[in-house]
Amino acid sequence: MNNHSNHWSRAIALLDMNAFFASIEQRDFPSLLGQPVAITNGMRGSCIITCSYEARTFGIHTGMRIREARQLCPNLIQRPTRPKVYAKVSRNIMHSLVNVCPDIEVFSVDEAFIDLTSCQKLYGSPEQAAHKLKQAVYRASGLLCSLGLSGDKTTAKYAAKLNKPDGFTVIPPWQAKTTLQHVPVTELCGIGKGIGNFLESYGVHYCGDMEKLPISVLSRRFGNLGRRIWFMCQGADPDPLHPDISAAKSIGHGKVLPPNTRDRNTLLIYLQHMSSKVGTRMRRFDMQAKTFWIGLRNNNGWTGSKSRLAEFSNDQQQIYQLACYVLDLHWTGEGIHQVQVTALDPRPANMQIDMFSTEVDNQTRQQLNKTMDNINERYGELALAPARLLNRSDMPNVIAPAWKPDGLRQTI
Repeated sequence: MNNHSNHWSRAIALLDMNAFFASIEQRDFPSLLGQPVAITNGMRGSCIITCSYEARTFGIHTGMRIREARQLCPNLIQRPTRPKVYAKVSRNIMHSLVNVCPDIEVFSVDEAFIDLTSCQKLYGSPEQAAHKLKQAVYRASGLLCSLGLSGDKTTAKYAAKLNKPDGFTVIPPWQAKTTLQHVPVTELCGIGKGIGNFLESYGVHYCGDMEKLPISVLSRRFGNLGRRIWFMCQGADPDPLHPDISAAKSIGHGKVLPPNTRDRNTLLIYLQHMSSKVGTRMRRFDMQAKTFWIGLRNNNGWTGSKSRLAEFSNDQQQIYQLACYVLDLHWTGEGIHQVQVTALDPRPANMQIDMFSTEVDNQTRQQLNKTMDNINERYGELALAPARLLNRSDMPNVIAPAWKPDGLRQTI
């Protein structure tokens, strides 16, 4: 089969960081190396977000309660998350991959698909190209990763799971079907319990059973997804990469409050915090907006409204004034559980100079915001902030598992 080895008709790699957040903690604090480490949302967090491989040998896993984990491993070291750091490392890694091969789909904060088809010739073979990806990640972050290489996304993702940590697993496209034959269908990414039960009722337990089932049975029940699953199980997932480059439709931040918050001052603190985050994020991407949705969530669901500024802006003070107006208009003293501030029509800033700008001190405010952003970038979020925010909620920010490190979804 040697004639295949140098050029594949399609070559897809899935790169998966090993225990990503825990590995960063071990990298930055060498005393944690070789130790069972569990990451939680702040020191008060009771649920494990991720844990080191040393902790996993005790049977500890993501989603487990710290109390339960300590019974399995009394020496478990609890660490609070540092989302800013993880986000930065993730960004560096993704940018380093683009330098090896530009066709990339960021799948989550610690995973990416890379389509090596067009650049395999450049590096000699898909395997050599894939080795370059692993080297780039190590250079950019000092971290090890696991890589799966095959002719389609699903087989590549399955391959990446096989040898962790620091794995390099190749399933050539012409071997994908036979390799998956005895793999339970629910081991493939995207086939959950529901679809698994449906397939079981047709006698499909392993990927190899799938060719006995007509594709129409799946497409009738699940549409396009069903058709994709039929091919996935046979090592021929047709799904292309989805480079995430669509412009943001909206930029928003929300936060959960202590249950039934009825104190106006507390609501204002949270609204000012969210206005500040939205303003900062728009400025980071050089965007402005005019229309905002300000929402308050009570026992009956969301209340609030769309509101408009006189002109496009990314100044949090103006956004906060809108939020105050909406609070006075819609809040009647009932308990609030959550607030949300969202810019609905972001567009690139300075598209045209606003001839009718009413603010003489507009430039002064912009200078002020720029200085504040620089200080906060250097010394941490809200190092410099409105006085009201100095006694804001002490619940730390979190990083969502599906966080994308590029474009405007860069939210923490």
